[in-house]
Amino acid sequence: MDPKERIVEKAHELFNKYGIRSVTMDEIATQIGMSKKTIYQSFANKDELVDAIIHDHITRNQSRCEGDTVNAKNAIHQVFLTMDMVKEMHREINPNTFNDLQKFHPSTFKKLNDFKDMYLYKIIRDNLEWGIKDGLYRHDLNLDIIIKLRLFTMFLPFNQDLFPAGKYNFVDVEIHILEHFLYGLATPKAQKLLLKYKSERVKSSLYEKI
Repeated sequence: MDPKERIVEKAHELFNKYGIRSVTMDEIATQIGMSKKTIYQSFANKDELVDAIIHDHITRNQSRCEGDTVNAKNAIHQVFLTMDMVKEMHREINPNTFNDLQKFHPSTFKKLNDFKDMYLYKIIRDNLEWGIKDGLYRHDLNLDIIIKLRLFTMFLPFNQDLFPAGKYNFVDVEIHILEHFLYGLATPKAQKLLLKYKSERVKSSLYEKI
């Protein structure tokens, strides 16, 4: 791993744990065992480092979404694969990370929003059309409204007024929102699949705790 990759990886870890604003470039340098001068040779400032981390996050999300699309057995299975992705990528995320990004790094936040509103819009639309075609989702859905609803709720778990970090776990909130969304789409034909995949996920979670 080259120095730039090490910086991005460690900064991402620290931002997820403590939030972006509270982590300084000095602290990142100390954690890596690298001089601050070396960090500034790769990134001119904290804004540039945050931008690189979000770019990396978007790239990994795209790769995972494409892999899940290929591996999914049906539209509902694809959503459950998304739940697994959320669990893996955001297991220890600090809710302040999102708020810090929005408030102190607006240009990078816009890139994340653009990714959501364009790339993820298409991913969700393709999933809905697939599910409707297979009779797993209701045929009377207004796709544009449903997609925008889902996109809006993606950032909802970060809302500290609704879900304060000391009381709620980000991943649990996101999984509950996704499940609620999925049950609202499902036809009677889809109920068995929903129960099957949910049961498998519960068993997998119990296994991880052993």
